[in-house]
Amino acid sequence: MKLQELKHQLLALFIALIFALTLHTTNAQAQIIGDLVVNIPFQFHAGSSRLPAGKYVIHMLDNTDLTIMEISSADGSVSALFNVQSAESNSTPAKSELIFNKYGNRYFLDKLFDEDNPDGSRVVESRYEKRMDKATLEAQEHVPAYHQKG
Repeated sequence: MKLQELKHQLLALFIALIFALTLHTTNAQAQIIGDLVVNIPFQFHAGSSRLPAGKYVIHMLDNTDLTIMEISSADGSVSALFNVQSAESNSTPAKSELIFNKYGNRYFLDKLFDEDNPDGSRVVESRYEKRMDKATLEAQEHVPAYHQKG
């Protein structure tokens, strides 16, 4: 009788484990692999930071469960951290790119996609962007990026 009870307990534990694993969502598909380099031709906001136009390097921070990215100017003079969550493109991007929301003359980093991967990262909207009148959203600006060599 004890062997039968043990089997039932193990089966119940196994089912609970499978259930828990299916509930735990993962952002692994949202990870940008390596460093992305991009030349942004306008002043922009990344999360709650305002950054000048220029050449930048972007990467996912280690040990952050794929939820925090860092953007740094190529010369290291400015940098910012911003929160991300997973995003999906309507089609597989042919090249790595950053997508910005444009409100008047203000640009907000919205999404990042890696070449040949429809799963990317969406920047968590800052309080400042939330205050923007969504009716003034003029367009989305796509800026190509590339992987830093070596």
